[in-house]
Amino acid sequence: MQQSTRALTLTLAAAALLLLAFPFAESKFYTQLLSKIMIMAIFAMSLDLLVGYTGLISLGHAAFFGLAGYAVALMTPQYEAPDLWTSLPAAVGLCAAFALVTGFLVLRTSGVYFIMVTLAFAQMLFFLFHDTKLGGGSDGIYIYIKPEIRLGETSLLNLDDARHFYYFVWIMMIAVYGFLRTVLRSTFGHALLGIKTNEHRMRALGFATFRYKLAAYVLSGALAGLAGYLAALQFGFVNPEILSWHQSGAVLMMVILGGMGTLFGPVIGAFAFVLLQEMFSNQAVLGAFAKHWQLLMGAAVILVALYLPGGLAGLLARPGRKKAIEADDG
Repeated sequence: MQQSTRALTLTLAAAALLLLAFPFAESKFYTQLLSKIMIMAIFAMSLDLLVGYTGLISLGHAAFFGLAGYAVALMTPQYEAPDLWTSLPAAVGLCAAFALVTGFLVLRTSGVYFIMVTLAFAQMLFFLFHDTKLGGGSDGIYIYIKPEIRLGETSLLNLDDARHFYYFVWIMMIAVYGFLRTVLRSTFGHALLGIKTNEHRMRALGFATFRYKLAAYVLSGALAGLAGYLAALQFGFVNPEILSWHQSGAVLMMVILGGMGTLFGPVIGAFAFVLLQEMFSNQAVLGAFAKHWQLLMGAAVILVALYLPGGLAGLLARPGRKKAIEADDG
């Protein structure tokens, strides 16, 4: 088991180093594509904290993703760059506050009712931005200039530069993974797993299960907000679609595709989902059938669900390695 854990750790470290070196070998297009994938990986990890470790299936997670995007867009002067040191904490903090307020309500439900209430809150935000002039209505709002950190005349970080942005997102993804891994190995993380397995027993043992679930919900919302903030900066544009149930469904599919409750599984799922989407929608690859890419994507997800119940991460769970995966991420 110790050798398997070490092998898994080395595999993950090698993959991270390959991503670190990628911008030096490939074009700007693929650098931007991988930046998008890593942002979605952060988004997927945030949802996995709820789905995979707490047993709460949310269909409204896009609410936090989109809220952070709108927050940075609305805080940005029209022809000036947003201040990274204030806009990032403000956007993430707003998502955490929204999760805290809504969490007091949604966590009083369970099962399908929890799914529907989270969806309802996300749709409320969707129509707030879609049907009012706040944030440009259905047309959305642009972010014309991205943040820059300077030391005198030297630019330390310019997020308008594709390579600088790539490395900033890479650092954020590694930091989120490391942070969640530490949290899930703590007493708090083990309590969440206990709640997922048998909440009534945990309550009988004296655990305040509602508080644990609320803390997980707030943390998950804040991390989803981080992903939404980065996505808004990358594309320089936000519209109500980033709040829609389609977005929540897409990130849930990433978690399922990669493997719930493994932490690195959702990262694999994000890479697989976006790359498959790019391939299936590419007319140069599939010709006229590319316009039906959703059908192919659905078939791929169904096949994984049928034949790989543990997701793509389950491919690593060969004899003697399943416990290593659980030890690495639990």
